[in-house]
Amino acid sequence: MGDRSPNNELRREVGVAGAILLGLGSIVGTGVFVSFGVAAGVTGPSVILAVALAAAVASFNGLSSAQLAANHPVSGGTYEYGYRWLNPTLGFLAGWMFLCAKAASAATAALGCSGYLLEFVGGQPKGGATLPAVLIVVVVTSLLCFGIRRSNQVNAVVVAVTLGALTVFVIAGVIHLSEEGLHHFTPFWRHNEDRSAPTLFLEAAALMFVAFTGYGRIATLSEEVHDPKRTIPRAIVATLFISAILYGSVSAIAVGVLGADRLVIAIESHVAPLQLAAGQFSSVTITAVIAFGAITAMLGVLLNLLLGLSRVVLAMGRRTDLPHGFSRVSAATHSPVAATIAVGLVVAAICLVGNVATTWSFSALTVLVYYALTNAAALRLSDEERFYPRWVSWLGLGSCLSLAFFISWIFWIYGAILLFAGLLSRQLSQRFSGKNDSSGTA
Repeated sequence: MGDRSPNNELRREVGVAGAILLGLGSIVGTGVFVSFGVAAGVTGPSVILAVALAAAVASFNGLSSAQLAANHPVSGGTYEYGYRWLNPTLGFLAGWMFLCAKAASAATAALGCSGYLLEFVGGQPKGGATLPAVLIVVVVTSLLCFGIRRSNQVNAVVVAVTLGALTVFVIAGVIHLSEEGLHHFTPFWRHNEDRSAPTLFLEAAALMFVAFTGYGRIATLSEEVHDPKRTIPRAIVATLFISAILYGSVSAIAVGVLGADRLVIAIESHVAPLQLAAGQFSSVTITAVIAFGAITAMLGVLLNLLLGLSRVVLAMGRRTDLPHGFSRVSAATHSPVAATIAVGLVVAAICLVGNVATTWSFSALTVLVYYALTNAAALRLSDEERFYPRWVSWLGLGSCLSLAFFISWIFWIYGAILLFAGLLSRQLSQRFSGKNDSSGTA
């Protein structure tokens, strides 16, 4: 395995509650405040069921991730699991896909946070959110360089504010729908001349799947949790349960209040669909609460994405799949400072050219393939290592691969190009370090 000296190891400082908060901080953000409108535009009101299907698929993957992380509690997620249970090339590809998808998602979160923030203070978010987004990335990256304990404290505050804002939204929405009725739920299924209702529904489920994958932050941080065999499975299951209830409630209220078509318009014009929905409640206070909750949610997502990305870069640096300097951990803060700064710079650069709809679709494809590899690795666990029946991982593998083929073909081309670039960069990194493909095999 790669360099695992004491100076390159992380400190275990996270318990069950902290791990759940990390998962919720990654899940409750871009998906519920922004991308939900994209999926609603694809399948209409049936996006509510797409949310349920996405949560089910995420549950299979979450159980596979829990088994793997508990048996191999080091930073890196499926990058590490691929090396240990599959082969070095598949392990590297999993890590590279994670970096590509989540770096783009982090930039989307930063842009979304910037847009909501400018709108909240009365600015003009359209076309003016780029520089504030870069500054937000710089601030969050600096915070992470001080270590995970301080980051967890900030994350706990962010999650509390976000959950409070969404609870206000759901309660106000129930009252509104009891007075206005449920006419926005018909027709429930959407189709067009080119694609059937089931096809559109499955594409929406694939898009919404990404919104639930924040639990992966728990697995990528498994080197930093107490008693990983107990903590990781409990934290993942609890995170998915809480987020599924929350997403289902919010999606039902948003569709009922605005209708699917207006949600799409909100995405295209405001990038603030829930704020537009809250505007129907005739309460300036509720609208302000939702806007503030969205800002904190995007910050939480950005923090947790940068945290997870830096730990994968750390793991890849240990094996020289990326430059070895990224494997260093600060003795003062117990944080991979070099990896964190590198990730922050890449995400800030993507902010300059990011596009919400494109980023989310690309993330959906790469994340589905990534978790297909997670399930494939889980299938290689021995009976002694396994916590759950083998069919759980088979369902996870089959559902990920099936949903991936409902993503537009153009994103498959983008993915192939980036995978080629990743393999090339790996060869260069290992050549300069004097290592080869087999040097990192566990």
